[in-house]
Amino acid sequence: MKTFRVKAKCEDCEGTGLYIGMGEMDGYAVVCRSCKGTGCAEIVIKYKDFEGKKDRQGVHTVLECNPGIGVGLGVDDDGNAFDFGGMDYEDWKAGKPFPPGSEMRNFVCPARWYQMANPSKKPNWEECWESPYFSKCTHYARKHWCWKRFDGERGA
Repeated sequence: MKTFRVKAKCEDCEGTGLYIGMGEMDGYAVVCRSCKGTGCAEIVIKYKDFEGKKDRQGVHTVLECNPGIGVGLGVDDDGNAFDFGGMDYEDWKAGKPFPPGSEMRNFVCPARWYQMANPSKKPNWEECWESPYFSKCTHYARKHWCWKRFDGERGA
């Protein structure tokens, strides 16, 4: 384990060693608790050298992001496996990009997905802003149509 140390100006007291908060008035100050009055903060970072990405055991599918959906193996009421999207771990490890359709299309609309995954791809459709909440959008229940439009606009 390596250690990186640097001495920096204490941000709490701005390097003075004295703190003036809402309780100190009329020329009063207290000794800064962060730097113990030295004005100096020591920043210590412990780390190991990066030697390349390591394998992650037990992972078979990688998602680009997760907008708050519980994911895992499971089936719906009809016995069908849930499709959470994602891509194969080995493909991800090889550096392949996330393909169209790897989003959580059954659970979120393109705007919600790309707000987290890649804001530059987030659609800015006027009808998306009928409500400030994605789940309250009048089109949210028909999100498959939104994905169809999204794919069509991007030539997917």
